[in-house]
Amino acid sequence: MDLDAFVATHQSTWEELDYLSRQHSLTAAEADRLVKLYQQTATHLSTLRSQAPDPTLVMSLSSIVARSRRRLGTSSESFFASIKYFFVSSFPAELYLMRKWWLGTMAVSYLFAFIVALWIYFHPELHDLIGSPAQIKQLVNHDFEAYYSEYAHSHFAASVWVNNAWVSAQAIVFGVSGVHVVYVLFNNMLSLGVNAALMTYYGKGTLFWGLILPHGLLELTAVFVACGAGFRLFWSWVSPGPMRPFENFARVGRSVMTIVLGLIAVLAVAGFIEGFVTPSGLPTFVRVGIGVLALTGFLLYSLVLGRQQALAGADGDVLDWQKAEQSIAVE
Repeated sequence: MDLDAFVATHQSTWEELDYLSRQHSLTAAEADRLVKLYQQTATHLSTLRSQAPDPTLVMSLSSIVARSRRRLGTSSESFFASIKYFFVSSFPAELYLMRKWWLGTMAVSYLFAFIVALWIYFHPELHDLIGSPAQIKQLVNHDFEAYYSEYAHSHFAASVWVNNAWVSAQAIVFGVSGVHVVYVLFNNMLSLGVNAALMTYYGKGTLFWGLILPHGLLELTAVFVACGAGFRLFWSWVSPGPMRPFENFARVGRSVMTIVLGLIAVLAVAGFIEGFVTPSGLPTFVRVGIGVLALTGFLLYSLVLGRQQALAGADGDVLDWQKAEQSIAVE
């Protein structure tokens, strides 16, 4: 390899890249140009390292490439590539890899809510422990339905989204103890079972399911995913396998962060449905159908696309995600 000729041919590319990487702000065209020059220079650097490892030149180009990589974080091409990788590969793959945790959590939780509902329905003497006859009448005939139309749709949707995201984040973050996750699930499923029993017993079952199912199918599934991730985090240090507890906890924790970020988007969809579809004047079968479609879409996303991406080697580990982003940038 003729090093002088190689330098003469590509010097202008390196200088332009060096110039762009030092700018505080870039136009869209300049950002795209930066990406292309970075790709070319990274290839040149790899060639030099393998065929003509001149220390001074390699060090100079390495500095330019490193500075350019940092600038890539602000380029539109890199940004959208990162977003695409997260939602197409990283998040669905991690949902699939953690499927046993959140599907198991879902099954046990629904079974508990079902048992609670049956027990309260067939034992009306327990109703006095829940509230006075007047309170129960107020809940059944007014409060439960009014909850979904009390506020403006947009404000209600935003409030529900923020609240559910906060509850889910807590279930994951405090999952390290295992206790808080059980607390979240117990409260949610007890409330579901009690309300289902009361509304059905007093002849409001159709209204209850017509209001719960449109948003609840996806919303509760997201909560189960969060709680399943919390249980996984707890189990990572209880049973670390061949790894040391701290190392395994750190590895699982990085993957769980992907679940946290992804659920923000999932709960935004659920919040939109609860704010605009659940209280709408659409026929019950249409509203419930929208909820079923939302849940079906999520299950296909996590179990079908997620399986494909997991088999391709993707996962939710933040470190692996960063490596993948860098490989995307130089393809």
